[in-house]
Amino acid sequence: MQRSLPFLFIILVVTNLAAQKIDPWKLTATRIDPSNYYGISVANGMVGVISSPEPFKVKEVVLAGTYDLYGRGRVSNFLKSFNLLNMYLEVDGRRLDRRSTSNLVQELDMQKASFTTSFDYGDQATVRYTYYALRHLPFTVLLDVEIEPKKDLTITGASVLESPDALRDVQNYYNEIDRPHVTISLLTSTAKSPTGKLLLCASNSFLFPERHGEEPRVIHEMWDNNMHLMKFTKKLTAGKVYRFSIAGSSLSSAHHDDPLNEAERLTLYARLEGRERLLQYHQRAWDELWQSRIIIEGDEQSQQDINSMLYHLYSFTREGTALSPSPMGLSGSGYNGHVFWDTELWMYPALLVLKPELAKSMMEYRYQRLDAARRNAFSKGFKGAMFPWESAETGVEETPVWALSGPFEHHITACVAIAAWNYYCVTQDKTWLRERGYPMLSATADFWASRVERNGPGKFDIKNVVAADEWAENVDNNAFTNAAAKANLQMATEAAKLLGLVPDPDWLNVANNIPILKFPDGTTREHATYNGEGIKQADVNLLAYPLREVRDPGSIRKDLNYYEQRVPNEGTPSMTQAVFALLYARLGDSEKAFFWFKDAYVLNLNPPFRVIAEGKGGTNPYFATGAGGILQAALMGFGGLEITPTGITQIKTALPPNWKSITITGAGREKKTWVNRR
Repeated sequence: MQRSLPFLFIILVVTNLAAQKIDPWKLTATRIDPSNYYGISVANGMVGVISSPEPFKVKEVVLAGTYDLYGRGRVSNFLKSFNLLNMYLEVDGRRLDRRSTSNLVQELDMQKASFTTSFDYGDQATVRYTYYALRHLPFTVLLDVEIEPKKDLTITGASVLESPDALRDVQNYYNEIDRPHVTISLLTSTAKSPTGKLLLCASNSFLFPERHGEEPRVIHEMWDNNMHLMKFTKKLTAGKVYRFSIAGSSLSSAHHDDPLNEAERLTLYARLEGRERLLQYHQRAWDELWQSRIIIEGDEQSQQDINSMLYHLYSFTREGTALSPSPMGLSGSGYNGHVFWDTELWMYPALLVLKPELAKSMMEYRYQRLDAARRNAFSKGFKGAMFPWESAETGVEETPVWALSGPFEHHITACVAIAAWNYYCVTQDKTWLRERGYPMLSATADFWASRVERNGPGKFDIKNVVAADEWAENVDNNAFTNAAAKANLQMATEAAKLLGLVPDPDWLNVANNIPILKFPDGTTREHATYNGEGIKQADVNLLAYPLREVRDPGSIRKDLNYYEQRVPNEGTPSMTQAVFALLYARLGDSEKAFFWFKDAYVLNLNPPFRVIAEGKGGTNPYFATGAGGILQAALMGFGGLEITPTGITQIKTALPPNWKSITITGAGREKKTWVNRR
């Protein structure tokens, strides 16, 4: 299937966009159509807030690590948390909504990780509000509201807590804490998850600028069991800007043994820290993150897009946790919030190179579920550890039964092992390798040694799998599965030697006898019965990168020429084209590399913030998997970075025709800067 999208079209799109002045850090929407609006996330690796086209509303709040059995597929699903940033504003008794506003503008500032909405309310006031998922406080958010009255008027501001539909047994609380130096109003709600397994809690409080004793009086109103609010009224003078804020915290019993009291304590903490200190520490944390980034000279639109992709991966992960992002990160409940190979193969490498401390959390997620992976292998009659295709809180298989990927897509086990080895390679942390990495590497190697069917020298077959190309179900000797298993076995052997241990000699024996199938002309064959059908996503081409099973440039090009013609224009995930871009950059073909780089995401973008969907014309943003693949194309393709057993190195690769240079800052454990110039 030859691709129908001409290269010229992509170049014209890029050229037209480049003619506009583009801010690399800000995504701005001046024309907002609620019927064609795809929200963008403000997140801190724990709490994700998704924007809405409606003033003073957010679409939903997602809390990492909260799952319960409900909804799709009789498996654990992500839970929506309390919408603790929703509010309303009344001016002279009239409540504002989108229809009563003009000049509505929304803007994501990626450098500050803030989302701002501004608008005019007739001839009475200009309103601006900004919210943040505070980076230094994992469970806390902040909403900052500014009102510039054009005439004397009276406002009423209300913070509204409403329970999502799936939650039950809602309890609402309101407390006032009165001290000689401060009065604090706490609006709090709790609810149980659908099965009652979890308790979810949220609490927020107003932050007023007035001195104690002069702040507005707060009134609590109970509307029904699922919603209550607190509000205040204030007279404003023409031309004098008034600002107030709302700080709120949300967590569950998955995060804390006493989530109700802790939610209120965290809100009290934020309230007494105060707005300025909260923003100061939030910005400091993001400044540190942005010390590791990708700088493109000569292409403003690509720079903005790369910043957006990296912003989202930073937003969806957090240091010091045992959490790992789903394909949609904290942008919603897509794919039930489950963790797939999307993490280790697609998102993880970019984070590992730029922020190893974030990658470490993703590895800790897998390590803490190693026992569950052992039980999974045991139940299938294998040794060692077999990681599930879809994982959630406990690490058991969470794939809905109707999807054959659950029992058969086994390459995920090798993806986890390869990620563990690469963590050591980048960090050179032997203590981690001994305590965390090697237990995963050895257990997964034992799995593959028991998984192969030994049918003679060179014929240690791996039969009956779902391929990385998921349209190929229950096939034998899939190229990616076999090559990834080989890499897993080789890496486990190398890790044992580094630690002064004696590796199981059978690991290399198995690795040396797993076949990689070829067509008569030398093109790698995707699986034993593959005869040129269309493919859903990258499989064979992953043997060149990241597996390095195919190393000869002529063979890499032959595989590219064959399989790039077998990916349909629609219905396939975007990371496939990113691999094509990366490999063509390494082969020195700058035009093809840039074509596939743009083809990976330009037609996947949704308005008004260029959020990436999974496929062309898709409507399920934000697809962090695709962002991870495209970032790898920039880092390891155009940037030429290479992860080796002794650390990060650089090879010479081609840049897109219009790029003058690419600079990668703060990379690896040494925080080095790497540059590739034309």
